[in-house]
Amino acid sequence: MSKVYLGRLPQSDPMHNYLQHNIQPQISGDSGDSTYRVFGLNGSNDVYMYEDRNTGSKVIGKFFLSARKRNADKAATRLTREFDNLCMMRNYGMTGHHHVVRPLGRHYAMNALLVTEYSDGQLLSEVITDAIRNGDHGKLYYKLTALAYFLSSFHNRTANGEGVAFHEDCDYMDSLIDKLREQWATGGDEAQELYWLRDQWRNQPRMWQDQQVMVHGDATPENFMFGNGLEVIAFDLERAKRADRMFDTGRIAGELKHFFMRATGDRNAADPFIGHFLWEYACHFPDRENAFRAITGRAPFYIGITLLRIARNSWIDAAYRRRLIDEAKECLRRF
Repeated sequence: MSKVYLGRLPQSDPMHNYLQHNIQPQISGDSGDSTYRVFGLNGSNDVYMYEDRNTGSKVIGKFFLSARKRNADKAATRLTREFDNLCMMRNYGMTGHHHVVRPLGRHYAMNALLVTEYSDGQLLSEVITDAIRNGDHGKLYYKLTALAYFLSSFHNRTANGEGVAFHEDCDYMDSLIDKLREQWATGGDEAQELYWLRDQWRNQPRMWQDQQVMVHGDATPENFMFGNGLEVIAFDLERAKRADRMFDTGRIAGELKHFFMRATGDRNAADPFIGHFLWEYACHFPDRENAFRAITGRAPFYIGITLLRIARNSWIDAAYRRRLIDEAKECLRRF
């Protein structure tokens, strides 16, 4: 995880008092004189790492209210949602080997602050990049096995027996199409084709037949970290919700396709890794082959909407955005 040293936290800053007296005792049991070094981290919110120089302990501070996110009510709602989701999944047993980070505190008056434990490891995005640049394919296969194990536990422990509400994922696809139209990335005729493809998937009985599980909701390579062996750490559960398990699993597959396609220009370069990931996920069901057929039968829809989701980002250049949309349509045509 990349970080940039920003300096020491002044003792006059309210954050210093909060860390020293509310957070530090949960970690080291000592709230004596602390000096905190501050590091900026990548993230969609203002996210920092705070390191106590006396004990070496580290925590993560995530501010939902910032110069970029100025709506106080929304910030409070998002803070509550993420804190509660972290607690919920830890209550489901996602601690230890399959690990959801521990929330240590929340402070609404301090720019909607969430403090969680710090975890050290390698992000999935870094493992994928190493495989592309250095040919370290064995490590990527191994860590995808670990992630498949983690997600199957995350999903299977939370299954509620109720059928999935696939229309919600169709609505999500609509929002992606609308955003691309606003950006002039797609025109009316192409949008109509995408709406038509959505309806073809909506009419497939298999898209409604699985049961609801809790999904991470933002299963991107920046939100999963690997420790030793098969250890996986997950964070950023703000968007966790009940949905089809493929909302997570298909997104990971779509992200793999994107990483390899962008780096190599080959739309099929990620296929061996996607197949491995889905096969490893399926092994955590009583009938692996039937589970694999069910998963791969739904995967093209979720890979397709993941590529549309990536295409709407402002940092994507026009030429690659077009490739993403074209590839999304190829996936969505496999109904």
